[in-house]
Amino acid sequence: MKVKKNIPVIVLLLALSGIWNNLTAQIEEPVKWETKIEKIDENYIYLILNAEINDGWDMYSQFFEEGGPLHLRFDFEESGKYELIGIVEEIIEPSEKFDEIFKVNIRYFTEKAEFKQKIRLKTNDGFNLTGAVAGQVCYVDGRCINIGHDFNIPIGGGEKTEEEHEYLSEKESQKMTPVIVTDNPYESMQEHDSIISFLLIAFLFGILAILTPCVFPMIPMTVSFFIKKSSSKLNSIIKALIFGISIVILYTLVGVIISLTSAGADFTTVLSTSWIPNLIFFVLFIVFAASLFGLFEFVLPSSLINKADKQVDKGGMIASFFLALTLVIVSFSCTGPIIGALLVQATTGSILQPSIGMFGFGLGFALPFTILAISPNRLNKLPKSGGWLNSVKIVMGFLILAFSLKFLSNIDQNYHLNILSRDIYIAIWAVIFILLGLYLLGKIKFPHDTQVKKTGFFRLIPVIISFLIAVYLIPGIFGANLSTISGLLPPMTAQKINLFAGKSETAASTLCDEPKYADRLFLPYNINAYFDYKQGIECAKSQNKPVLLYFTGHSCSNCKKMQGEIWSDKRVQEYFNNEFILIALYVDDRVIELDEEDRFVSKNDGKIKKRLGEANADIQVVNFNNNSQPYYATISTEGKALAKPMTYNNNTEAFIEFLEKSIENFEITCR
Repeated sequence: MKVKKNIPVIVLLLALSGIWNNLTAQIEEPVKWETKIEKIDENYIYLILNAEINDGWDMYSQFFEEGGPLHLRFDFEESGKYELIGIVEEIIEPSEKFDEIFKVNIRYFTEKAEFKQKIRLKTNDGFNLTGAVAGQVCYVDGRCINIGHDFNIPIGGGEKTEEEHEYLSEKESQKMTPVIVTDNPYESMQEHDSIISFLLIAFLFGILAILTPCVFPMIPMTVSFFIKKSSSKLNSIIKALIFGISIVILYTLVGVIISLTSAGADFTTVLSTSWIPNLIFFVLFIVFAASLFGLFEFVLPSSLINKADKQVDKGGMIASFFLALTLVIVSFSCTGPIIGALLVQATTGSILQPSIGMFGFGLGFALPFTILAISPNRLNKLPKSGGWLNSVKIVMGFLILAFSLKFLSNIDQNYHLNILSRDIYIAIWAVIFILLGLYLLGKIKFPHDTQVKKTGFFRLIPVIISFLIAVYLIPGIFGANLSTISGLLPPMTAQKINLFAGKSETAASTLCDEPKYADRLFLPYNINAYFDYKQGIECAKSQNKPVLLYFTGHSCSNCKKMQGEIWSDKRVQEYFNNEFILIALYVDDRVIELDEEDRFVSKNDGKIKKRLGEANADIQVVNFNNNSQPYYATISTEGKALAKPMTYNNNTEAFIEFLEKSIENFEITCR
């Protein structure tokens, strides 16, 4: 192959290499702040803020033309104890240039910046000067992220709150992230089960997308290209492989773009917990379902199809790529809702999940085409096109409609609304699967459906499955565990009607006192636990028991799944209630605010943690270098790790072994 023909491949590899570097660098904090006070006289002081800016980043100034990027902004908490004199001065002169994107002159800082605010003191009493800095920084590759910095500085005899850690004394620094694992010989265990599961689901959706009215009829036309255009069998195979790989790359690039626009390491946490994205995702899922039901279609401009099709007519190896591009564009009216649903779900997972999901979808979508292109004689074994293709779309629409409820449940759980209870949620699911069964029997019709004259064997199978799922769900309305699908449902704590409650005995509490936040947080199966780290540690010390830290979340599917599959075992409940002090730390709670004395400055990002969720998330990241849930860590009251931490695992015996090993090590080292 000539060098010129390799150029597109080389360019693509370089591009993917750059994209990967960007993805792995997204947790970087581009700006580090230092804050201090300079005394002028008895009545006046200067607040000094110094910013260190990482190489390659620009931080925008307070003062430049409107219509460009975000200006730097300083906000001070109102107080009658001081008065701001003038504005925040920029001690280091910023650079200036004309921005080609925004078409305005902008001012920005590189490497470092210094700011000064003059303040008149209106009291001799001590107080705390509090406020925040907000702005925007951009990297040389065009990537931009928003930045924020809180400051809280004691003035005079002001109370020394947890302020910037650069200025805390060694004694004060102990007030930062409150839990410290002093001796941890066990490496943090990061399971990839959820990512692998999502990859498999995306792969299966890619295969299912073949069975849609927009795609399936194109198989013979697409495969014929490799028969007619190839001069040899080897040439045909090479073209088929290029064709298949191109499809995978095209879909993967869509996921990469989504991953690149996920600004910041906490982006996925915000998506999975905030009501705004969850409401948007719910509406999108409803729209996707409506499209699959045939109410309307997603259609890309025909000009894109025509341009790609012209390149196919030219032939050669490059034509295989443009054939793949044409297929992707033409099939979008059917695959668009499926891709959209996958991407929405992916953005609530890890930062790489959109890329992984689209890779899996592209692989599943490309594989049948590639196999048939290599062995076109297999075409004769494919079923003929017909009304069954539209039925596949409708089935997908019902499934997406069911999964849309997950986002409403996230809002309900994260904000403690207690509206969408577990029983109502399950009842809606049962109705959806009953309607699906009736549709497959021909009792319900959608646009583009053909008349169902009789229910054949292959149509009867999904009918039976749909009704069996509905029958399985019905006991859950009244409180049955439904452990098989517990990860897809609201937690048992959201169950209002529970006829099965009598089967579970109330456990005698071994806790030292009433847990904080127990009016809003509680665990299923009558398991006793604390929800505040410090309170749990104090109780463990008084009872000389090991501590089980359980990092969880209202929106964590695997947490609920593990509760349904593992926690329902009486032996596990016995360990939780009698052998350990269990501390359940919700990392995504956005409602509960910490008391003033419980707030602290993070060793991770230097920010004051004011809410329970962000405080618990910080404890996990700082001490265990992990941000996945569920996450189980056993420690002594002195912070000594007792066993290798455990993430999601649906093996009850393995989980009990983890608990027993922790108790054994506690007996050896701490008693």
